[in-house]
Amino acid sequence: MSQPTHSSKPTTHYALPTPILDLLTQYLQEQVTPTIKIDPEQLAYRWIGGENGHLSPLAVNLFLSLDDLQGIERQKSKLIQNTRQFLKGYPANHVLMTGTRGAGKSSLIRALLQAYHSEGLRIIEIARDDLQVLDKIRAAIKALPVDCGCRYIVYCDDLAFNGQDESYRALKSVLDGALDSEQDKLLVYATSNRRRLLPQMMKDNLDIYNGQTDEVNPYETIDETVSLSDRFGLSLTFHPMDQQTYLQIIQHYLILEQQKILANTDMTLEVSSEDGNLPDAIRADALRWASERGGRSGRVAYQFSRYWSGKTQLAIEDRKR
Repeated sequence: MSQPTHSSKPTTHYALPTPILDLLTQYLQEQVTPTIKIDPEQLAYRWIGGENGHLSPLAVNLFLSLDDLQGIERQKSKLIQNTRQFLKGYPANHVLMTGTRGAGKSSLIRALLQAYHSEGLRIIEIARDDLQVLDKIRAAIKALPVDCGCRYIVYCDDLAFNGQDESYRALKSVLDGALDSEQDKLLVYATSNRRRLLPQMMKDNLDIYNGQTDEVNPYETIDETVSLSDRFGLSLTFHPMDQQTYLQIIQHYLILEQQKILANTDMTLEVSSEDGNLPDAIRADALRWASERGGRSGRVAYQFSRYWSGKTQLAIEDRKR
């Protein structure tokens, strides 16, 4: 007996209009983070594009050396020590640098790369708002070949959070919370103008003392605000500098500028008096510059040196006409 045959219905193909396909493609691209690939030959990256962004290679200018950063010898020494331990594969700590603005916190990171990139130091810069991608960056670093010889500092500048910001929890996990948080190829170096990265409100203390809080264990709120800072094993504080240090930094930068000028022209800048200090005219201008900017710092000193050097060179050129 022959078996009954089933008639097959023709298959109908449905095609979406091209504009809808384009919108779907764009949506999926925005929702899916591309695979993070790290090239050990690239000295520095910056994360751009938010949660679904990517690592963008940076063209790094390595002109700034550790010797150029003066007036912060104690902080510089501790940071160098920690970084050298890290590069040698010895135990080292995450670092939080806090204190006065313009003291050289960010400049130290650039100078470290200049000094130790030949020994395998690499930098990945990430903004505070993108901390949620730290786990993905950590996974990409972990996937690098064992013999690549590179170690990565994830650098976050101007780190601070408000009371409603939850992105700090991703940082806490990487620092000292996740089961695999200990890695020998990744450290976090962060800078902040605030010693406590989460705000401590006076009203919280008053509410506890007056019994105005609804929390059963109100002191846990205070513990939460300080726990993030505590997860950085090395904390370096930068203080406002004195007048003598400020003037020494200016003279140092002016001497460096004089050396660059002499390498290309016969122009001379008088940046030292007979006693080896700054000439009185430059000294007076430098102090006035700091007063107008509300304080002395390495940043202010560098900015003045550029102002005075550029102004002086232009005046010399004008006199030759």
